[in-house]
Amino acid sequence: MNRNIKTEILVKSAVVAGLYAVLTMTLGFMSYGPIQFRIAEVMTLLAFIDPLYIPGLVLGCAISNITSTIGIIDIIVGSFATLITVYLISKTKNLFIASLWPTINSVFVGAELYYVLGLPFWLSTLQVAIGEFVVVTLIGYPLFKYGILNNKNIVNTLKINKTNQ
Repeated sequence: MNRNIKTEILVKSAVVAGLYAVLTMTLGFMSYGPIQFRIAEVMTLLAFIDPLYIPGLVLGCAISNITSTIGIIDIIVGSFATLITVYLISKTKNLFIASLWPTINSVFVGAELYYVLGLPFWLSTLQVAIGEFVVVTLIGYPLFKYGILNNKNIVNTLKINKTNQ
């Protein structure tokens, strides 16, 4: 891997991590807790375009969870859940199915809320899942399907690994 590709990976990962963290923390009133609409979660679909976005997405989640109401547990468990989610998104060939992984993985956040805050597990999981579904599937899927993925220039700009085009 040449130096320019390494630099591109580093820069794009840093931008994604920073943007994810800023979006989440700025909109903190709706990014944490049992009812959340974490707008930055739309960015998880970048892993569908290129799996090299995975480290930036996980780092962005970890940084944003510093201000979580659950604290260190959310940094660890939430970031692990994001790692699983974006890995599964990167391996899924159908964008709609890929957009469902964040909703399915809401069980991790539901478990956190149950064990740390004593909130009802299934209710918390359902509430977080609804937020993920609205943000990633109802908003993110059409944005990526009909906007980003239909524009070859945008896709080429977003691709980090140009050899997989």
